Amino acid sequence: MKSTTPPYQFVSEAKLPTRFGDFKIHGFVETLSGQEHIALSYGTWENSDIVPIRIHSECLTGDALFSTRCDCGFQLEKALQNIVDNGCGVLLYLRQEGRGIGLLNKIKAYNLQDEGFDTVEANQHLGFDADLRDYSICKLMLDKLGVNKVELMTNNPKKLAALEGMGVNVVARKPIDHGVTKDNKHYLMTKTSKMGHTFDPDKLK
Repeated sequence: MKSTTPPYQFVSEAKLPTRFGDFKIHGFVETLSGQEHIALSYGTWENSDIVPIRIHSECLTGDALFSTRCDCGFQLEKALQNIVDNGCGVLLYLRQEGRGIGLLNKIKAYNLQDEGFDTVEANQHLGFDADLRDYSICKLMLDKLGVNKVELMTNNPKKLAALEGMGVNVVARKPIDHGVTKDNKHYLMTKTSKMGHTFDPDKLK
């Protein structure tokens, strides 16, 4: 008999005050793998409203340990501030570290980058694709939060294509090219040249 268990489930929600403002945190789980993801929502909206959203993949080194060799932590903070400034919005935080290869493999990739590989070459040298992330849970999360039209904060065309492919109405894309440092400039140039990210070239000079 075919299983009727949905692949993703909503678990619970709670208040989450932050230094940016008072959010709500919503927990979701992948039924088969047990992988957990969260959404942060701020403010209220109607079904017809355009809601700014950010899809952010977990980056422990950037988000929690303040690493400057990527722009993840900078983008996370900028997205949360943008949402608060707008008066409402959603951040989908997906647990797929290192573009899907996991934390320890990301450290191995960092070691290869220290030896001269770029971020794409390092992942491929370890036997992975350049990007293994999966955005299929995003539609369920947005549906649960009552979001029908979005302004997507991203530089990554794959996120835009993924949402549109799932039937999400992406009304606009807002760039979030924020957080260039001497340590991540080459990384950002690689994402632009090899992965199609739309980063402002003037910021990489």
